[in-house]
Amino acid sequence: MSPYELFIGLRYTRAKKRNHFISFISLISLLGITLGMTALITVMSVMNGFQKEVRARILGVASHVQISGFDNRLTDWEFTAAEASRHPDVIAAAPFVNAQAMVSYDQVVHGAIVRGILPDKENTVADFESMMVSGALQDLQPGEFNIIIGMELSRSLGAYRGDKIVLISPQGQVTPAGILPRLKQFTVVGIFEAGHFEYDSGLVLIHMNDAQKLYRMTDDAVSGVRLKLNDMFLAPGVVSDLATSLTGTFYITDWTKQHANYFRAIQIEKRMLSLILALIIAVAAFNIVSTLVMAVTDKQSDIAILRTLGASPGSIMKIFIVQGTFIGVAGTVLGVSGGMLLAFNVGEVVAFIEWIFSVQFLSNEIYYISEIPSDPQAEDIVAVALVSFALSLLATLYPSYRASRVNPAEALRYE
Repeated sequence: MSPYELFIGLRYTRAKKRNHFISFISLISLLGITLGMTALITVMSVMNGFQKEVRARILGVASHVQISGFDNRLTDWEFTAAEASRHPDVIAAAPFVNAQAMVSYDQVVHGAIVRGILPDKENTVADFESMMVSGALQDLQPGEFNIIIGMELSRSLGAYRGDKIVLISPQGQVTPAGILPRLKQFTVVGIFEAGHFEYDSGLVLIHMNDAQKLYRMTDDAVSGVRLKLNDMFLAPGVVSDLATSLTGTFYITDWTKQHANYFRAIQIEKRMLSLILALIIAVAAFNIVSTLVMAVTDKQSDIAILRTLGASPGSIMKIFIVQGTFIGVAGTVLGVSGGMLLAFNVGEVVAFIEWIFSVQFLSNEIYYISEIPSDPQAEDIVAVALVSFALSLLATLYPSYRASRVNPAEALRYE
Protein backbone atom coordinates (compact mmCIF):
# COMPACT_ATOMS: atom_id res chain seq x y z
CA MET A 1 0.00 0.00 0.00
CA SER A 2 1.46 3.33 -1.08
CA PRO A 3 1.62 6.38 1.24
CA TYR A 4 -0.90 8.41 -0.79
CA GLU A 5 -3.52 5.63 -0.47
CA LEU A 6 -3.03 5.58 3.29
CA PHE A 7 -3.09 9.40 3.49
CA ILE A 8 -6.29 9.78 1.46
CA GLY A 9 -8.01 6.92 3.29
CA LEU A 10 -7.28 8.50 6.67
CA ARG A 11 -8.27 11.90 5.33
CA TYR A 12 -11.68 10.58 4.34
CA THR A 13 -12.35 9.52 7.94
CA ARG A 14 -12.66 13.24 8.83
CA ALA A 15 -15.91 14.63 7.48
CA LYS A 16 -16.46 18.08 6.02
CA LYS A 17 -19.33 20.31 7.10
CA ARG A 18 -21.64 19.07 4.34
CA ASN A 19 -21.36 15.39 5.28
CA HIS A 20 -21.49 15.32 9.06
CA PHE A 21 -24.10 12.55 8.83
CA ILE A 22 -21.50 10.16 7.40
CA SER A 23 -19.18 11.05 10.26
CA PHE A 24 -22.00 10.42 12.74
CA ILE A 25 -22.68 6.96 11.28
CA SER A 26 -18.93 6.23 11.48
CA LEU A 27 -18.94 7.25 15.15
CA ILE A 28 -21.94 5.01 15.84
CA SER A 29 -20.15 2.09 14.19
CA LEU A 30 -17.02 2.74 16.24
CA LEU A 31 -18.99 3.00 19.50
CA GLY A 32 -20.95 -0.15 18.64
CA ILE A 33 -17.76 -2.15 18.17
CA THR A 34 -16.30 -0.67 21.37
CA LEU A 35 -19.36 -1.43 23.53
CA GLY A 36 -19.82 -4.88 22.01
CA MET A 37 -16.21 -5.85 22.69
CA THR A 38 -16.30 -4.38 26.20
CA ALA A 39 -19.43 -6.37 27.03
CA LEU A 40 -18.09 -9.58 25.46
CA ILE A 41 -14.71 -9.44 27.22
CA THR A 42 -16.37 -8.63 30.56
CA VAL A 43 -18.94 -11.42 30.28
CA MET A 44 -16.32 -13.98 29.26
CA SER A 45 -14.12 -12.91 32.19
CA VAL A 46 -17.02 -13.20 34.64
CA MET A 47 -17.93 -16.66 33.29
CA ASN A 48 -14.28 -17.70 33.65
CA GLY A 49 -14.38 -16.35 37.20
CA PHE A 50 -17.48 -18.35 38.11
CA GLN A 51 -15.96 -21.47 36.57
CA LYS A 52 -12.76 -20.96 38.54
CA GLU A 53 -14.67 -20.32 41.77
CA VAL A 54 -16.89 -23.39 41.39
CA ARG A 55 -13.88 -25.51 40.49
CA ALA A 56 -11.96 -24.29 43.54
CA ARG A 57 -14.87 -25.07 45.87
CA ILE A 58 -15.42 -28.52 44.41
CA LEU A 59 -11.74 -29.45 44.44
CA GLY A 60 -11.42 -28.20 48.01
CA VAL A 61 -13.47 -31.27 48.94
CA ALA A 62 -12.99 -33.64 46.01
CA SER A 63 -9.68 -34.90 44.67
CA HIS A 64 -7.81 -34.39 41.43
CA VAL A 65 -7.56 -38.15 40.85
CA GLN A 66 -9.27 -41.01 42.65
CA ILE A 67 -8.17 -44.65 42.64
CA SER A 68 -10.91 -47.01 43.81
CA GLY A 69 -10.94 -50.75 44.35
CA PHE A 70 -13.64 -52.92 42.86
CA ASP A 71 -16.60 -53.54 45.19
CA ASN A 72 -15.43 -50.48 47.13
CA ARG A 73 -12.52 -52.42 48.66
CA LEU A 74 -8.82 -51.78 48.21
CA THR A 75 -6.32 -53.78 50.23
CA ASP A 76 -2.72 -52.74 50.86
CA TRP A 77 -3.48 -49.09 50.10
CA GLU A 78 -0.01 -48.01 51.25
CA PHE A 79 1.56 -49.90 48.35
CA THR A 80 -0.90 -48.41 45.84
CA ALA A 81 -0.34 -44.89 47.22
CA ALA A 82 3.43 -45.35 47.03
CA GLU A 83 3.20 -46.56 43.42
CA ALA A 84 0.98 -43.64 42.41
CA SER A 85 3.26 -41.15 44.19
CA ARG A 86 6.14 -42.16 41.92
CA HIS A 87 4.41 -40.28 39.09
CA PRO A 88 6.16 -36.90 38.72
CA ASP A 89 2.87 -34.96 38.73
CA VAL A 90 1.49 -36.55 41.94
CA ILE A 91 2.37 -34.56 45.04
CA ALA A 92 0.18 -36.20 47.71
CA ALA A 93 -1.93 -39.30 48.36
CA ALA A 94 -4.46 -40.15 51.06
CA PRO A 95 -6.66 -43.20 51.71
CA PHE A 96 -10.41 -42.99 52.23
CA VAL A 97 -13.43 -45.08 53.08
CA ASN A 98 -16.55 -44.10 51.19
CA ALA A 99 -20.03 -45.35 52.14
CA GLN A 100 -23.64 -44.33 52.51
CA ALA A 101 -25.59 -43.87 55.71
CA MET A 102 -28.60 -42.26 57.30
CA VAL A 103 -27.90 -39.53 59.83
CA SER A 104 -30.43 -39.16 62.64
CA TYR A 105 -30.81 -36.53 65.35
CA ASP A 106 -33.86 -35.64 67.41
CA GLN A 107 -36.28 -37.54 65.14
CA VAL A 108 -34.87 -35.87 62.01
CA VAL A 109 -33.25 -38.20 59.45
CA HIS A 110 -31.13 -37.31 56.40
CA GLY A 111 -29.17 -39.35 53.91
CA ALA A 112 -25.43 -38.71 53.76
CA ILE A 113 -22.16 -39.87 52.23
CA VAL A 114 -19.73 -40.99 54.91
CA ARG A 115 -16.05 -40.43 54.21
CA GLY A 116 -13.55 -42.07 56.49
CA ILE A 117 -10.25 -40.20 56.47
CA LEU A 118 -6.85 -39.92 58.12
CA PRO A 119 -6.82 -36.20 59.13
CA ASP A 120 -3.09 -35.66 58.58
CA LYS A 121 -3.13 -37.16 55.09
CA GLU A 122 -6.50 -35.68 54.12
CA ASN A 123 -5.11 -32.18 54.61
CA THR A 124 -2.56 -32.90 51.85
CA VAL A 125 -5.17 -33.72 49.17
CA ALA A 126 -8.12 -31.51 50.22
CA ASP A 127 -8.65 -28.13 51.81
CA PHE A 128 -11.02 -28.90 54.68
CA GLU A 129 -8.89 -27.02 57.18
CA SER A 130 -9.77 -23.66 55.59
CA MET A 131 -13.47 -24.61 55.45
CA MET A 132 -13.92 -25.38 59.12
CA VAL A 133 -16.52 -23.14 60.73
CA SER A 134 -16.22 -24.92 64.06
CA GLY A 135 -13.70 -27.43 65.34
CA ALA A 136 -10.73 -28.87 63.46
CA LEU A 137 -9.99 -31.90 61.33
CA GLN A 138 -7.55 -33.12 64.00
CA ASP A 139 -10.49 -33.62 66.39
CA LEU A 140 -11.21 -36.87 64.56
CA GLN A 141 -9.39 -39.42 66.70
CA PRO A 142 -9.52 -43.21 66.19
CA GLY A 143 -11.86 -45.05 68.54
CA GLU A 144 -13.59 -41.92 69.83
CA PHE A 145 -16.29 -41.99 67.13
CA ASN A 146 -16.29 -38.28 66.45
CA ILE A 147 -17.84 -36.77 63.34
CA ILE A 148 -17.60 -33.56 61.28
CA ILE A 149 -20.67 -32.52 59.28
CA GLY A 150 -21.50 -29.86 56.67
CA MET A 151 -23.15 -26.58 57.56
CA GLU A 152 -26.39 -27.28 55.65
CA LEU A 153 -26.70 -30.74 57.20
CA SER A 154 -26.11 -29.18 60.62
CA ARG A 155 -28.94 -26.71 60.03
CA SER A 156 -31.29 -29.40 58.71
CA LEU A 157 -30.71 -31.69 61.67
CA GLY A 158 -30.48 -28.91 64.23
CA ALA A 159 -27.27 -30.56 65.46
CA TYR A 160 -24.21 -28.55 66.39
CA ARG A 161 -20.82 -29.10 67.97
CA GLY A 162 -21.06 -31.26 71.05
CA ASP A 163 -24.34 -32.93 70.04
CA LYS A 164 -24.55 -36.68 69.56
CA ILE A 165 -26.02 -37.98 66.30
CA VAL A 166 -26.64 -41.51 65.10
CA LEU A 167 -25.24 -43.05 61.92
CA ILE A 168 -27.41 -45.80 60.48
CA SER A 169 -25.47 -48.13 58.20
CA PRO A 170 -27.35 -49.90 55.38
CA GLN A 171 -25.30 -53.02 56.14
CA GLY A 172 -27.54 -55.03 58.42
CA GLN A 173 -26.64 -57.40 61.20
CA VAL A 174 -28.38 -60.71 61.70
CA THR A 175 -30.26 -61.09 65.00
CA PRO A 176 -32.88 -63.54 66.28
CA ALA A 177 -35.44 -60.87 65.37
CA GLY A 178 -34.18 -60.68 61.80
CA ILE A 179 -31.80 -58.38 59.91
CA LEU A 180 -31.47 -55.02 61.60
CA PRO A 181 -29.49 -51.97 60.44
CA ARG A 182 -26.30 -51.20 62.31
CA LEU A 183 -26.44 -48.08 64.47
CA LYS A 184 -23.59 -46.11 65.99
CA GLN A 185 -23.63 -42.89 67.97
CA PHE A 186 -21.11 -40.19 66.99
CA THR A 187 -20.25 -36.89 68.65
CA VAL A 188 -20.21 -33.78 66.44
CA VAL A 189 -16.78 -32.19 66.89
CA GLY A 190 -16.75 -29.87 63.86
CA ILE A 191 -18.76 -28.20 61.13
CA PHE A 192 -17.41 -27.25 57.70
CA GLU A 193 -18.76 -25.03 54.94
CA ALA A 194 -17.44 -25.81 51.46
CA GLY A 195 -19.73 -23.36 49.67
CA HIS A 196 -21.15 -26.21 47.60
CA PHE A 197 -24.62 -27.44 48.54
CA GLU A 198 -23.99 -31.06 47.56
CA TYR A 199 -21.16 -31.35 50.08
CA ASP A 200 -22.52 -29.04 52.78
CA SER A 201 -25.80 -30.95 52.94
CA GLY A 202 -24.72 -34.53 52.33
CA LEU A 203 -21.12 -35.21 53.40
CA VAL A 204 -19.87 -36.26 56.84
CA LEU A 205 -16.31 -37.01 57.88
CA ILE A 206 -15.21 -39.61 60.41
CA HIS A 207 -11.87 -41.19 61.21
CA MET A 208 -10.88 -43.97 58.80
CA ASN A 209 -10.49 -46.54 61.61
CA ASP A 210 -14.02 -45.80 62.86
CA ALA A 211 -15.36 -46.14 59.30
CA GLN A 212 -13.62 -49.50 58.89
CA LYS A 213 -15.22 -50.75 62.10
CA LEU A 214 -18.67 -49.38 61.24
CA TYR A 215 -18.68 -50.93 57.77
CA ARG A 216 -16.78 -54.09 58.77
CA MET A 217 -13.88 -53.59 56.38
CA THR A 218 -11.40 -56.26 57.38
CA ASP A 219 -7.68 -56.63 56.59
CA ASP A 220 -7.24 -52.84 56.91
CA ALA A 221 -9.08 -52.41 53.59
CA VAL A 222 -10.21 -48.99 52.35
CA SER A 223 -12.37 -47.78 49.48
CA GLY A 224 -9.49 -46.21 47.61
CA VAL A 225 -6.77 -43.57 47.44
CA ARG A 226 -7.19 -39.90 46.54
CA LEU A 227 -4.37 -38.03 44.77
CA LYS A 228 -3.41 -34.39 44.49
CA LEU A 229 -1.49 -33.16 41.42
CA ASN A 230 0.82 -30.20 40.94
CA ASP A 231 -1.43 -29.14 38.04
CA MET A 232 -5.10 -30.13 38.12
CA PHE A 233 -5.43 -29.77 34.35
CA LEU A 234 -3.00 -32.65 33.85
CA ALA A 235 -5.45 -35.05 35.54
CA PRO A 236 -6.66 -36.88 32.38
CA GLY A 237 -3.08 -37.57 31.29
CA VAL A 238 -2.10 -38.75 34.78
CA VAL A 239 -5.08 -41.13 34.82
CA SER A 240 -3.93 -42.63 31.51
CA ASP A 241 -0.40 -43.07 32.86
CA LEU A 242 -1.53 -44.66 36.13
CA ALA A 243 -3.91 -47.02 34.34
CA THR A 244 -0.93 -48.67 32.67
CA SER A 245 1.66 -48.39 35.46
CA LEU A 246 -0.19 -49.44 38.63
CA THR A 247 -0.01 -53.04 39.79
CA GLY A 248 -3.47 -54.56 40.11
CA THR A 249 -6.92 -53.77 38.81
CA PHE A 250 -8.51 -50.49 39.82
CA TYR A 251 -11.11 -47.98 38.77
CA ILE A 252 -9.35 -44.63 38.20
CA THR A 253 -11.16 -41.37 37.54
CA ASP A 254 -10.39 -37.66 37.77
CA TRP A 255 -12.22 -34.45 38.65
CA THR A 256 -13.07 -33.61 35.03
CA LYS A 257 -15.22 -36.76 34.83
CA GLN A 258 -16.60 -36.76 38.36
CA HIS A 259 -18.07 -33.26 37.98
CA ALA A 260 -18.34 -33.04 34.21
CA ASN A 261 -21.94 -31.77 34.27
CA TYR A 262 -21.08 -28.66 36.28
CA PHE A 263 -18.23 -27.57 34.07
CA ARG A 264 -19.99 -28.56 30.83
CA ALA A 265 -23.00 -26.42 31.79
CA ILE A 266 -20.80 -23.41 32.53
CA GLN A 267 -18.87 -23.89 29.29
CA ILE A 268 -22.05 -24.12 27.20
CA GLU A 269 -23.46 -21.02 28.88
CA LYS A 270 -20.23 -19.14 28.23
CA ARG A 271 -20.26 -20.09 24.55
CA MET A 272 -23.89 -19.11 24.05
CA LEU A 273 -23.47 -15.75 25.77
CA SER A 274 -20.32 -15.12 23.74
CA LEU A 275 -22.16 -15.92 20.51
CA ILE A 276 -25.04 -13.58 21.39
CA LEU A 277 -22.72 -10.72 22.31
CA ALA A 278 -20.59 -11.36 19.22
CA LEU A 279 -23.68 -10.50 17.18
CA ILE A 280 -23.53 -7.00 18.68
CA ILE A 281 -20.02 -6.63 17.29
CA ALA A 282 -21.18 -8.04 13.94
CA VAL A 283 -24.04 -5.52 13.69
CA ALA A 284 -21.69 -2.66 14.56
CA ALA A 285 -19.07 -3.89 12.11
CA PHE A 286 -21.55 -4.12 9.28
CA ASN A 287 -22.67 -0.58 10.00
CA ILE A 288 -19.32 0.19 8.39
CA VAL A 289 -20.86 -1.07 5.12
CA SER A 290 -23.52 1.66 5.13
CA THR A 291 -20.93 4.23 6.18
CA LEU A 292 -18.62 3.39 3.29
CA VAL A 293 -21.44 3.07 0.76
CA MET A 294 -22.53 6.62 1.62
CA ALA A 295 -18.90 7.75 1.54
CA VAL A 296 -18.43 6.23 -1.93
CA THR A 297 -21.56 7.98 -3.17
CA ASP A 298 -20.39 11.27 -1.66
CA LYS A 299 -16.85 10.94 -3.03
CA GLN A 300 -17.66 9.86 -6.60
CA SER A 301 -16.26 13.05 -8.10
CA ASP A 302 -13.08 12.68 -6.02
CA ILE A 303 -12.76 9.08 -7.17
CA ALA A 304 -13.19 10.14 -10.80
CA ILE A 305 -10.49 12.81 -10.48
CA LEU A 306 -8.10 10.32 -8.89
CA ARG A 307 -8.78 7.87 -11.72
CA THR A 308 -8.09 10.53 -14.37
CA LEU A 309 -4.82 11.34 -12.56
CA GLY A 310 -3.74 7.73 -12.98
CA ALA A 311 -5.00 5.97 -9.87
CA SER A 312 -5.79 2.31 -10.53
CA PRO A 313 -9.02 0.59 -9.41
CA GLY A 314 -6.91 -1.30 -6.87
CA SER A 315 -5.67 1.96 -5.36
CA ILE A 316 -9.22 3.29 -5.04
CA MET A 317 -10.25 0.06 -3.33
CA LYS A 318 -7.35 0.31 -0.88
CA ILE A 319 -8.28 3.91 0.00
CA PHE A 320 -11.74 2.88 1.20
CA ILE A 321 -10.41 -0.25 2.88
CA VAL A 322 -8.14 2.05 4.91
CA GLN A 323 -11.11 4.21 5.86
CA GLY A 324 -13.23 1.25 7.06
CA THR A 325 -10.33 -0.53 8.70
CA PHE A 326 -9.45 2.59 10.69
CA ILE A 327 -12.94 2.52 12.24
CA GLY A 328 -12.59 -1.18 13.03
CA VAL A 329 -9.09 -0.84 14.50
CA ALA A 330 -10.07 2.18 16.61
CA GLY A 331 -13.17 0.34 17.90
CA THR A 332 -11.11 -2.78 18.62
CA VAL A 333 -8.44 -0.88 20.56
CA LEU A 334 -11.03 1.04 22.58
CA GLY A 335 -13.09 -2.14 23.12
CA VAL A 336 -10.11 -4.15 24.37
CA SER A 337 -9.07 -1.30 26.67
CA GLY A 338 -12.59 -0.84 28.03
CA GLY A 339 -13.17 -4.57 28.37
CA MET A 340 -9.95 -5.18 30.29
CA LEU A 341 -10.56 -2.15 32.51
CA LEU A 342 -14.06 -3.35 33.37
CA ALA A 343 -13.12 -7.03 33.66
CA PHE A 344 -10.36 -6.33 36.17
CA ASN A 345 -12.59 -4.03 38.22
CA VAL A 346 -16.04 -5.61 37.79
CA GLY A 347 -16.30 -6.33 41.52
CA GLU A 348 -15.77 -2.68 42.43
CA VAL A 349 -18.14 -1.51 39.69
CA VAL A 350 -20.92 -3.86 40.86
CA ALA A 351 -20.36 -2.83 44.48
CA PHE A 352 -20.67 0.83 43.47
CA ILE A 353 -23.92 0.14 41.56
CA GLU A 354 -25.28 -1.76 44.58
CA TRP A 355 -24.39 1.17 46.82
CA ILE A 356 -25.98 3.73 44.49
CA PHE A 357 -29.29 1.84 44.11
CA SER A 358 -29.29 0.17 47.56
CA VAL A 359 -29.61 -3.34 46.10
CA GLN A 360 -27.65 -6.57 46.41
CA PHE A 361 -27.38 -8.71 43.30
CA LEU A 362 -25.88 -11.80 45.00
CA SER A 363 -27.11 -12.01 48.58
CA ASN A 364 -24.88 -14.18 50.76
CA GLU A 365 -28.03 -15.51 52.42
CA ILE A 366 -29.12 -17.08 49.11
CA TYR A 367 -25.98 -17.54 46.99
CA TYR A 368 -22.77 -19.26 48.03
CA ILE A 369 -20.84 -16.95 45.70
CA SER A 370 -21.83 -13.51 46.99
CA GLU A 371 -19.30 -11.51 44.97
CA ILE A 372 -19.00 -11.44 41.19
CA PRO A 373 -15.68 -13.13 40.31
CA SER A 374 -13.68 -12.25 37.23
CA ASP A 375 -10.84 -14.07 35.53
CA PRO A 376 -9.73 -12.30 32.32
CA GLN A 377 -7.78 -14.69 30.11
CA ALA A 378 -5.42 -13.55 27.38
CA GLU A 379 -6.64 -16.10 24.83
CA ASP A 380 -10.24 -14.89 25.17
CA ILE A 381 -9.24 -11.23 24.74
CA VAL A 382 -7.06 -12.01 21.72
CA ALA A 383 -9.84 -14.10 20.14
CA VAL A 384 -12.39 -11.30 20.60
CA ALA A 385 -9.99 -8.71 19.15
CA LEU A 386 -9.23 -10.89 16.10
CA VAL A 387 -12.93 -11.58 15.45
CA SER A 388 -13.75 -7.88 15.71
CA PHE A 389 -10.94 -6.88 13.37
CA ALA A 390 -11.84 -9.63 10.87
CA LEU A 391 -15.50 -8.55 10.78
CA SER A 392 -14.49 -4.92 10.32
CA LEU A 393 -12.15 -5.80 7.47
CA LEU A 394 -14.78 -8.01 5.85
CA ALA A 395 -17.32 -5.17 6.02
CA THR A 396 -15.05 -2.90 3.93
CA LEU A 397 -14.71 -5.23 0.95
CA TYR A 398 -18.00 -4.63 -0.89
CA PRO A 399 -18.07 -0.79 -0.58
CA SER A 400 -14.39 -0.63 -1.55
CA TYR A 401 -14.98 -2.84 -4.57
CA ARG A 402 -17.93 -0.65 -5.55
CA ALA A 403 -15.70 2.44 -5.31
CA SER A 404 -13.12 0.82 -7.58
CA ARG A 405 -15.81 0.28 -10.25
CA VAL A 406 -16.83 3.94 -10.47
CA ASN A 407 -16.70 5.17 -14.09
CA PRO A 408 -14.91 8.57 -14.20
CA ALA A 409 -16.95 9.82 -17.16
CA GLU A 410 -20.27 8.99 -15.51
CA ALA A 411 -19.18 10.47 -12.18
CA LEU A 412 -18.11 13.81 -13.73
CA ARG A 413 -21.05 14.16 -16.13
CA TYR A 414 -23.05 16.45 -13.82
CA GLU A 415 -20.11 18.20 -12.09
